[in-house]
Amino acid sequence: MRIHDILDSKGRQVVTTSSEGTVLDAMQVLVEHNIGAVVIVEGSSIQGILSERDVLRLGAGGPELLSSTRIREAMTRDVIVGLPDDEIHHAMGVMTKNRIRHLPIMGDGALVGIVSIGDLVNASRHEAVDENRYMKDYIQGLTR
Repeated sequence: MRIHDILDSKGRQVVTTSSEGTVLDAMQVLVEHNIGAVVIVEGSSIQGILSERDVLRLGAGGPELLSSTRIREAMTRDVIVGLPDDEIHHAMGVMTKNRIRHLPIMGDGALVGIVSIGDLVNASRHEAVDENRYMKDYIQGLTR
């Protein structure tokens, strides 16, 4: 299974925002959309990503920092991205190695989606369940 299969199922909408707002503004976006990370863009270019972890790190220094710090100051700038044709197991390895939970997906020079580690685990689980069912059917001589 590949990333584009997940995007075909869950959708390709990506919540984005500008780097000019405050981290508190970004927190409100995260809560409003029930997401764990927001991609920071300027025009069609990814500038960074702001995750729940980034917000927590900043907030640990004092809650007043959330309303006085610009997103550009708190976001992760070196964004690791995936491709639509990446195998889900490859993407899981990239995310595990880099200790990230959200992977923006780039295709033809544009942001075409985002997947979370939960999306990948769920897809992998479904793939394993289907494969297990087919193997059991094969062993029992069943055809579908």
